[in-house]
Amino acid sequence: MFLKTDHTFLRALEPGDIDFLYALENDVTVWHIGNTLMPYSKFVLEQYLENAALDLYTIKQLRLVICNQNHEAVGAIDLFDFDPLHRRAGIGVMILAEHRSNGHASDALKLLLQYCQQTLQLHQVYCSVTTNNLASINLFTKAAFEQVGIRKQWLRTPDGWDDVVEMQRVF
Repeated sequence: MFLKTDHTFLRALEPGDIDFLYALENDVTVWHIGNTLMPYSKFVLEQYLENAALDLYTIKQLRLVICNQNHEAVGAIDLFDFDPLHRRAGIGVMILAEHRSNGHASDALKLLLQYCQQTLQLHQVYCSVTTNNLASINLFTKAAFEQVGIRKQWLRTPDGWDDVVEMQRVF
């Protein structure tokens, strides 16, 4: 397994991940970040899993499951808006609440960045993080992402509007 550290590894989605995906995608506390407006059914997620094995160059996205040393799924890390011409992609990370602050997001990001640079030969990656999500801002800053701008009142939340920090890393 090449996407691995001492206590975290990344793997492709498996058909048995349906309950994990169901919990991840139906976490209403993060819906505003992903523009989700309604719950996902298991049927829809099963269809997604069927297409998840398609080529990155075809579907322009890749989701990997973040697992701990006990092989438990603790989160997911995504490449999206993959652009092979300009050699860039967006990155998103989500760790289940009960597994946060254990270093899995940092390990997963490090592994994905290596994959992006060495295997996909990307020139740059980027992410969008709400300004009040200091843990994610710190995560990406420690991984050599630079803040390149702020989108004012970009995301509507139950409490009002959130600004979003745009970050990127050029290899």
